Amino acid sequence: RQLQARLVEMESLRGAHQSLERQLQELEERHNAEAAGLQDTIGQLEDDLRNTKNEMARHLREYQDLLNVKMALDIEIAAYRKLLEGEENLFNMGSVGLPSLNSLPSPTYSFQPRSFSSST
Repeated sequence: RQLQARLVEMESLRGAHQSLERQLQELEERHNAEAAGLQDTIGQLEDDLRNTKNEMARHLREYQDLLNVKMALDIEIAAYRKLLEGEENLFNMGSVGLPSLNSLPSPTYSFQPRSFSSST
């Protein structure tokens, strides 16, 4: 009877062992599938990150180009403002001595546009 009981217990334990082996194999397969999915996600995220960095670098270059153009335009505006202030000062000095304005020769102005070249 003890032998019979031990044989039944052993068969029961073999069944439990096989069941646990199947569960372990299923868990390993699920884990491998999940790990592969996560690796794919990581690859996609790395591609997205690389693309975003490239796009940001392009935007930074465009911004720097625009900033250079703005600085050049600010310099040109300052130069024109200085010219206008000089003309205004000449005009104001001339209006103070208005009677003597007729004795001065009339000034001639010639406009020579400056060329502006940009690296963009």
